[in-house]
Amino acid sequence: MTTASRAQRLRYAFDTSMARGPSALLGYLGLATALMIVTFAVLNLIFGLTNDSNPITAVYQALLHSIDSGTVAGDQGNGYIVLSLFLTFGGIVVFSAFIGVLATSLDERLQELRKGRSFVVESGHTLILGWSDTVFTVLSELAIANESEKNPCVVIMAERDKVEMEDAIRDKIEDMRNTRVVCRSGSPIDLRDLQIVNPHAARSVIVLSPEGDDPDPSVIKTMLALTRAPNRRPTPYHIVAEIQDSDNLEAARLVGGDETVLIDKGETVARLIVQTSRQSGAAVVYTELLDFDGDEVYFRGDAALEGRTYGDVLLAYEDCAVIGLRFPDGTVKLNAAPDTVIAPGTQIVAVAEDDERLLAAVPCQVQPDRSVILKGSLTPAAPQHALVLGYSERTPAVISELAEYVVPGSSVLVVCERAIDPDLLRSQVGKQDMLRVDVRAGVTTERPLLESLDVGRFDQVIVMADGGLEAQHADARTLVSLLHLRDIAERTGAEFSVVSEMLDDRNRELAQVTQVDDVIVSDKVISLLLAQISENAQLEAVFAELFAADGSEVYLRDAGDYVATGSEVTFATLVVAARERGETALGYRVAAESKDSERAFGVQVNPRKSTSYRVQEDDRLIVLAED
Repeated sequence: MTTASRAQRLRYAFDTSMARGPSALLGYLGLATALMIVTFAVLNLIFGLTNDSNPITAVYQALLHSIDSGTVAGDQGNGYIVLSLFLTFGGIVVFSAFIGVLATSLDERLQELRKGRSFVVESGHTLILGWSDTVFTVLSELAIANESEKNPCVVIMAERDKVEMEDAIRDKIEDMRNTRVVCRSGSPIDLRDLQIVNPHAARSVIVLSPEGDDPDPSVIKTMLALTRAPNRRPTPYHIVAEIQDSDNLEAARLVGGDETVLIDKGETVARLIVQTSRQSGAAVVYTELLDFDGDEVYFRGDAALEGRTYGDVLLAYEDCAVIGLRFPDGTVKLNAAPDTVIAPGTQIVAVAEDDERLLAAVPCQVQPDRSVILKGSLTPAAPQHALVLGYSERTPAVISELAEYVVPGSSVLVVCERAIDPDLLRSQVGKQDMLRVDVRAGVTTERPLLESLDVGRFDQVIVMADGGLEAQHADARTLVSLLHLRDIAERTGAEFSVVSEMLDDRNRELAQVTQVDDVIVSDKVISLLLAQISENAQLEAVFAELFAADGSEVYLRDAGDYVATGSEVTFATLVVAARERGETALGYRVAAESKDSERAFGVQVNPRKSTSYRVQEDDRLIVLAED
């Protein structure tokens, strides 16, 4: 065995100490400076190079010579001058190195801060884990929701550069109002990285589906890191997560339990596409209910309403629309039976401009005019025929959802470039006794193909975005198909509703040029849902019923079926007219404004009860009803 020499041991000890980083080097430089100063002071006192024999003065003069090269200008005496020069040269070397090390250390520290690895000292913040284009809509909505809050904060962690995330947010969002956004770089599935964003103190957690072919495992692992961490908080989390594939919902529920609300992206978008395809303007209604800009859904417990029926409370407020009840066990019933009695502990579900407006709601100002209300039933549903242009992973879900609403004798024709097995598609859809499914191959952007389909014979046309293409390319193809459809409708005089799915919200305005009835931006819908439920977990039950085929959904029905066309009526009268048919009115659509985007295409959600309308042909009453 070779024994290390003393020099080797000293060298090893020096190397080890230097490996500690800049702090060790700064210590050595400080020690060198102290030795120079003490040596200068001792030599000065021993040899009497100055007339002052005070040790403190000698040390002070040595310090000045080491840090300021100009101090030698006033020195006298050959010996003192020579000694001062040596000390000054040594000081220049040492302090130059000291400044260099200090500057380098500060720069490294700034770089570390820019990497976003410092601990977030926040509490009551909204935590977003993951990154996708969805994040921009979520942030915009949270900024509106938090406008009345004091010092609100949103913290984001994703496997991206902190500065890149901050730059992207500044580019995409013009005004975050009073909401601060804090970005951190790290992996949401790494327990050590997760602690950086302080999830234990977060008010709510939003788990975004990352970009990629199979994002759900990352979402599930992130939920697992939150809920199963050894040092997790004792109180339940409020987690909202989006799942791309319905097959992964069960695994996600096992991980998230009661702490997590799961948004099935494919099923939710499919339901919205189908519901809006069946009635023009429904997308505007859903957007109004989902976003924080305008009217939203709130809950209120009002002791003054206890003992009254649901039918009575529909006219309880002047500027808030009651749409359902939330019972003490947490269940929600939209468009409850008119004779349902409001028991203690039952909350109303209402659409209002904000929660403060609902809390301070004033009673209805007008009395309904029952003389203009029409009696009778609605026209029975007839078989419907739909045309689906394009194919994506959501197409089978769209057709399955469509089958839930139609009557026997209905049909759907799918036209796409992909090679689709009709029998396989039918097996995925089910209910073949209600809806006949046919498939035809073709390029949906080609005019001859569209003309050969005789589009006018269909009640509705659904243009799906091709999920196999890049977002802008897929939306461009969708826009071409929409332009052809509009031209065909103008040339032939055919009447059919058109609903289009867009992948990028920036293309919505371009789609409006084609005069399409409704545009569904799938990522935006999910973003709005995530933001709403992150602010209030109880809303999940409301939106679950609103989008489901069972129960009550949004319908835009001919106002002339409720009151006489041409009559001047208040919205309170329309509420009563809908109530007598077992429906809940929550808005009105003016047909004359249906092409005006500045007026929300004529859609007015939650108008004041005293608002007066002269009912015209093609005007629509927006109601919650069971089909």
